[in-house]
Order: sequence, then structure tokens, then C-alpha cells
Amino acid sequence: MTEQNSDTPDSTQNLADRVNNRSHRPNSAAFRDFVASGWDRTPLNAEALAAAGFTPARRDAVSAAFPGERLVVPAGGLKVRSNDTDYRFRAHSAFIHLTGLEADSEPDAVLVFEPEDDGHDVTLYFRPRAGADTEEFFSDSRYGEYWVGPRADLEAMSTMTGIATESSATVDDAITKDLGAISVRLVRQADTRIDGVIDLARTQVQADLETSEAGDAELAQLLSELRLIKDDHEIAQLREAVAITRAGFDNVVAALPKALGHRRGERVVETAFETAARSDGNGVGYDTIAASGNNACTLHWIRNDGQVRDGDLILVDAGAEADSLYTADITRTMPVSGTFTPVQAKIYDAVLEASDAAFAVAAEHPNRPVKFREVHEAAMEVIAKRLEEFGVLPVSAAVSLSPEGQQHRRWMVHGTSHHLGLDVHDCAQARAEMYLDATIEPGMVFTIEPGLYFKSDDLLLPEEFRGNGVRIEDDVLVTADGVENLSGDFPRSRAEIEAWVQSRPQDR
Repeated sequence: MTEQNSDTPDSTQNLADRVNNRSHRPNSAAFRDFVASGWDRTPLNAEALAAAGFTPARRDAVSAAFPGERLVVPAGGLKVRSNDTDYRFRAHSAFIHLTGLEADSEPDAVLVFEPEDDGHDVTLYFRPRAGADTEEFFSDSRYGEYWVGPRADLEAMSTMTGIATESSATVDDAITKDLGAISVRLVRQADTRIDGVIDLARTQVQADLETSEAGDAELAQLLSELRLIKDDHEIAQLREAVAITRAGFDNVVAALPKALGHRRGERVVETAFETAARSDGNGVGYDTIAASGNNACTLHWIRNDGQVRDGDLILVDAGAEADSLYTADITRTMPVSGTFTPVQAKIYDAVLEASDAAFAVAAEHPNRPVKFREVHEAAMEVIAKRLEEFGVLPVSAAVSLSPEGQQHRRWMVHGTSHHLGLDVHDCAQARAEMYLDATIEPGMVFTIEPGLYFKSDDLLLPEEFRGNGVRIEDDVLVTADGVENLSGDFPRSRAEIEAWVQSRPQDR
């Protein structure tokens, strides 16, 4: 082996092992014996998770849809951010929905539905805590308890979830056994290692890969559509996420004076929101948009590196994620000065009117069947009419609203609504007839979020409109007798927004 100070580099050492070249970890036999002794290894005092009373019904629905077939739902693995630094773990939403596990649980776990005559036996395969006498305990920075904190054993995990548990060391055999004689469906792209195990096994038994992939897609579709109607636990979690989000927005308003004096004031706003989201919940459910002035016209402005200037509108699209991993998604647009200019007021009122129209259509449930797409259409009708009044549409509102027109969409290219839950854009694998073309039903939670975006370089606009972007977004629960605005305690009207901003402390 080449000496450390040699001019000749050592090319014989495996690249994967070179991470240890910087290590100062002790490795003597005396250390190993000593570090393995004297630990209180009392099992965790586990209790049933809050969702444990609801997850059996969810699993039963999955089982009923695919009798006689093995179903594989991975949590996913740790993902590298850079070099040997991982992102904070977040399990696949289908896995969370079926197990009830919450933040930071459980990398590399796999939920397996094994077919039986009367349904399925469900087993959760995961990596249980290692003994203190193992190298994992003190040297594995990804899984060792010395590094990442307490981990559950098999019994504790079963108590928490109400599901039978096994070590993940046996999962490969469990998901591939008798593959030629049994159909297996997999949630793909959750865990690339598990994808590879299943794909190899399918190839070895000469399974029809096109048919197998279609079966996998049907499983993903069902798991997505099951989440269209929220149960009582899910609704409670969304209420909690909205409450945390309200605290975050109050932080934003209070931080505006500091943001005004900062070269990257948008980051001040972002940080103010995320402080509440992380201290009261698990963090943010998606990257916060803190967009001041013309940046508000960029729909997914997440750089947040711009200044916040007096006279600007600032658009903040943010959602806190509860510990259960359900997220809110709310947008408010505020005048930094505390008062809308006449042009800003005109734009804001147009968007608010569009939002009110969408709410009104949704509220016609249950007096008549209301299609999800009608909520968007109601908002678009207002947007087109107001743009016609502003004198910016090249055609009439009626022509623009026709399928052959759509010119008004230049200034609002996104949809008005999307489902909300474990994912900010929830139920994304659902069929159109179950989503866009579906009738809204009690238990659905979705956003209403019309907007208008007048970019500073848009030469088709009068100059006074340019550089202003407005979006108003609320989270809506469909109930048995109408709809409930879950974010109804947020300031929303122009007067409420102005009073909110004017209530901030002036010096921070």
C-alpha cells in the first residue's frame, strides 16, 4: 500500500471504501468490546399510532381489489443529497396511507399483502434495531442507533401499526417466492432496489413484462384513488396542517419590515414561514414560494432570492406538513406597504371574485351533482370577463372561453383546483373519470386557487398592470351539506388583507 505522503497515488483502494479515509473512528478490539457493553436496551414503550384505527379499512379495500395476488408497497430508501449526506427521509405516500407511520419512518421498509383464501395476510418488513454488540449500532451513520436515535424492534413496530412484522432481511424471498405461479403487483419507483428484485425475478420466470407493468400501474391507480375521499383521521390531520400554516403566515406578516431592509427579503419571508412549519409540524409540505413584485408572476418561484420592495405585492404560497405528513396548501397575496394601489386592487378583486365563483359552484353540492371541473370553469368565466373589461383580451370573453379560444389562459395557465392530502398534489395517479370528471363527494379535500399574472415583459398589457401577480388559494372540504373552507380564518378580502399587514410590528 502506498504511504500517505507518497507522490504515487493509491489507485488500488475501492472508491466506496475511501469515505473511511477521513475517519477517526476507533476500531480496536478493546474498543469494540467496551462499546458493546453497559447499555440499557429496554424496548421502546410503543403505543398504537393515531392512524392505527383507520388503516385496517384502507388495507381491506386494497385486498378486496386484488384477490389472489401478492401486492408489494415499499416505503422507499434513503436518498443521497450529496456525497455521504442524505435528504431527510420521507416514505412513499401509499405506504404512509396503509401503515399510518409518520415522519422519519421507516426507510427500506416494505408492506407485503400475501394472498390467502379469505383475503390477504399483511406483513410489514423493516430493519429493526440492531443489538448494541453489533457494528451497526455504533458505526452505521444511516441506521445505527448511536447515530440516528432509538429504533423500534419487531414487537414495538407491530404494536404501533397493528401489522405483523418481519425483518427486512427476508423481504426479497417473501416478494419473489413462487413468482411463476402467483401474480405480483408492485408500487414502482418507490424503491429502486425492490424494483430491481421484482424485475429480475419476473425475467427469470419469463413473465410477460408488459402485462406485469400494466398490473403495477393498476395498483398505483387504486392506491391513488383510495385517497380521494378522506376519512375522519385524515381530515383532522389536514385541519392541523392548516392551523400550523396560519401560524406561519402570521410569522410572514410580522417579518415584512425585516424583509424590506434585506438584500434577499424573500428569503426572510420564507424563513419566517418555515420556522413555524418546522417547530409546530414536520416542516413544509413543498418548497415555499415567496415572490415579491414581478417574481409573483413566475408560478413556481422557489429561488426566493429577490428583494421585497415597498409598493410591491408579495405572493406567498406555502403549506405546513403535520407530523402525520398531511400538508396544507395556501396562498395569500399582500401589499408590502399595507395598502393596495388602485391597479393592484383591481387585479386582486378580479381574482377574489373568481375564487368566490368557484366556491359558489362547489357549494351547490349536494343540491345537484357538481363535477370537479365545474369549479375551475366557474373561476375561468370570471377571469375572462374581467380581462375583457381590462381591455387586454384580443377577443370577447365568450370567444376566449370557448375550447377553440382560451386566450385568457395566457394570464392564468394553471388549473384552479387539485386534491390535497399526503401529497400537495394528491391522488395524482387517479383516472380522469375519478378526478377531473368526477362528482365532488363528502370527504374530498381540494384547493381553490385562481390567479392573474401580469409579467413585466408582457407587451400586450398596459404598463400599469405589469409586474403584478395575484393568487388566492384556500383548502376546501366537501361536507354532507356543502363545503367548508378549512382556511376560512385566514384574511381573504382586500380589506382584511390590508388590516392584517398593517397590524404588523413596524420594527423588528
